[in-house]
Amino acid sequence: MKIRVVTDSASDLPKQIASEEHLEILPILVYIDGKEYLDGVTIDSDTLYNAMKSGAEVKTAQIPLSHFIDKFREYAQSEAHYLYLAFSSALSGTYQTAVLAYESVKEEYPSFNMTIVDTKCVSLGLGILAIEVARMAEEGSSLEAILSYIEQTKSNMVHVFSVDDLEYLLRGGRVSRSQAIIGNILNIKPILHVQDGALVPFEKAKGKKKLLAKLYEYIKDHGGQLDRQVIGIAHTLNEEEALEVKRHFETVYGSNKFIINQLGCAVGAHCGPGMITIFFKSKVS
Repeated sequence: MKIRVVTDSASDLPKQIASEEHLEILPILVYIDGKEYLDGVTIDSDTLYNAMKSGAEVKTAQIPLSHFIDKFREYAQSEAHYLYLAFSSALSGTYQTAVLAYESVKEEYPSFNMTIVDTKCVSLGLGILAIEVARMAEEGSSLEAILSYIEQTKSNMVHVFSVDDLEYLLRGGRVSRSQAIIGNILNIKPILHVQDGALVPFEKAKGKKKLLAKLYEYIKDHGGQLDRQVIGIAHTLNEEEALEVKRHFETVYGSNKFIINQLGCAVGAHCGPGMITIFFKSKVS
């Protein structure tokens, strides 16, 4: 049985890597001043972040039910088993909508088989998992083996984020107005991680130097065999800092496999320019 792997644009994978790994990417919706775009298709992240810096009103929305149904009907024409790795359900309704769409299409096409997984991951945490799963499928692994690997890996995938400007977290409701004003005046940078699929603030640092020191301490405390895994680093108009983090992994841990990309619209729209995000596993299978 052929297994085809699908994920969404919240995975933040470079298009070339997605193409090489035979991964289909479904776009999340992005709105700038009320105009609708498809993430990674009709808008890129540079355009989004420049609009945010200019004060535009930016929103995102899950993939609509109608989009899923149209796409799943297309998949139903194939004899392959489709495996959709969805953006964390704690951050988006995309997973639940995909399940509803599959149930609807399954009634029309009873032989259509699809497994939809709530990965509890986001950005390159999701992207790295999707690459590994796509490779397992290409090598002929069984669906049972793949699903077992996903369950094991998604609980080991570490996500850590820092935000440069609290104004964008204020817009997303993650900090209060007073916290945002005081934090920006004092140059306090929040640090967040993913906990059971949700993005949760857990630490803060004053200034970039102390921020990086805290990120490096977090990596040391939570990483496992960092020289034997792919490290994900995503940023928002902040490539210089991303490369600095890469050098830290190379120097301290001997890491030599990286995916570095600009954070896409799905997460970046809520965190803004100047963000740095790091993804790695606490354990290596």
